[in-house]
Amino acid sequence: MSTPPAILRMVEVSGAEALWLLEGSSSGRLVYVQRDLAVVRPARHVWEYGRLVVRTPVPAAAVPATATYQVDEIRAVHGTGWTVTVSGPAEVITGGDEAAHYRRTLPGWAHGPHDILLRLHPKTVTGFRLARAEA
Repeated sequence: MSTPPAILRMVEVSGAEALWLLEGSSSGRLVYVQRDLAVVRPARHVWEYGRLVVRTPVPAAAVPATATYQVDEIRAVHGTGWTVTVSGPAEVITGGDEAAHYRRTLPGWAHGPHDILLRLHPKTVTGFRLARAEA
């Protein structure tokens, strides 16, 4: 006789906890719209000084004024974990000491000439824990 599947649920977390989860991770996905289609790119990030710095293989010309960044940690076997989404204005970090610092300290994936550093200022932060429902 087989065991019935576990009942799973999503539990919303506070903005502070969502940022704590984000800060403890290092990779996610940059999501933006280009020519009316959603584009999703892998990215590496660091949360510093109240802003999110993202390194991703995106053409500079494609960077929108507003972007969304999504990160999660899901344990597929158990169906548990968490997910965090951050949205807000995005700007390319160009030249200078700041760009040099992040190119040294934040590893990324280059895709041809595309290797962009973005500063994302969070306007909305949402997070959920993925959990088993209490029996």
